[in-house]
Amino acid sequence: MEKKVTIIIPNFNGLTYMEPCFEALEAQNCKDFTVLVVDNGSDDGSVEWLKEKQIPSVFLPENTGFSGAVNVGIKSSTTPYVILLNNDTKVDKDYVGEMIRAIERSPKIFSVSSKMIQMYHPELMDDAGDMYCLLGWAYQRGVGRSSLGYQRPVRVFSACAGAAIYRREVFDEIGYFDEMHFAYLEDLDVGYRARIAGYDNIYCPTAVVYHVGSGTSGSKYNSFKVKLAARNNIYLNYKNMPVLQLIINFPGIFAGTVLKYGFFRKIGYGKDYLAGLKEGIATARRCRKVPYQPEHLKHYLAIEWELFAATWLYVYEFSRRQIGKLRK
Repeated sequence: MEKKVTIIIPNFNGLTYMEPCFEALEAQNCKDFTVLVVDNGSDDGSVEWLKEKQIPSVFLPENTGFSGAVNVGIKSSTTPYVILLNNDTKVDKDYVGEMIRAIERSPKIFSVSSKMIQMYHPELMDDAGDMYCLLGWAYQRGVGRSSLGYQRPVRVFSACAGAAIYRREVFDEIGYFDEMHFAYLEDLDVGYRARIAGYDNIYCPTAVVYHVGSGTSGSKYNSFKVKLAARNNIYLNYKNMPVLQLIINFPGIFAGTVLKYGFFRKIGYGKDYLAGLKEGIATARRCRKVPYQPEHLKHYLAIEWELFAATWLYVYEFSRRQIGKLRK
């Protein structure tokens, strides 16, 4: 009997994280899944380890980025659902079962985001679903706040692909992860496309994952990440917003861009941020823009409201984090 889920683990030089990641998967109460590792041309011993352990794997000759790797995995799978799981994670024993239960609540659910907790600071949240706001900023809902909170299932803008489940057949309708992104914001992009098509992305608080964070790129901010995220932000807006929506949102996006530049300049990455913006503007037309369809107007209006609400949520969570720091 075929399993319900294929757990796809993209890997690039992540040998350090493999053992604990697989130990957690072996301890799952729900066994209704298979595992597929897509290795992105690792040279740290990952390939040899995977072969020795006889773990089902696809070995790519070079690094195709997160998007390229997971697309290979999704297209190789035949199960109704796929879970995309970062290698620097340890999932709770009920994780797979809870994710399946959550996505099976409605055929209109495209993805489910898990409750991601910081591995080395388990008292703090890492991600409770990804949000997008009028400033053109994507952010992790709940990041840095108490992991005792965020106990209610809610709709989010997009699932964080570091530990999320997806309805596989929907990819044929909305498209797969955009390989122009390579890495960063690719999960928000695919979630955005799902929202335009009328699907929901939700957060499941009972599917718990412990996440190291920046396990492959190495740090929260670095030249590579800042440049790619800035470029991909241009792609994200160009692809998913019709011209009228781009015009309406331009003041907020412009203000957000200026603020971000100021922040990255302050911490030494201003030139990288500008380089990413320039590349994004120069190459955006190569992206496949989502064609506007009148029957999706109500979805665009709902999205616009969500961008507005997410702006205030960001301000609230940011202010609460700052207040928390002052109290320490």
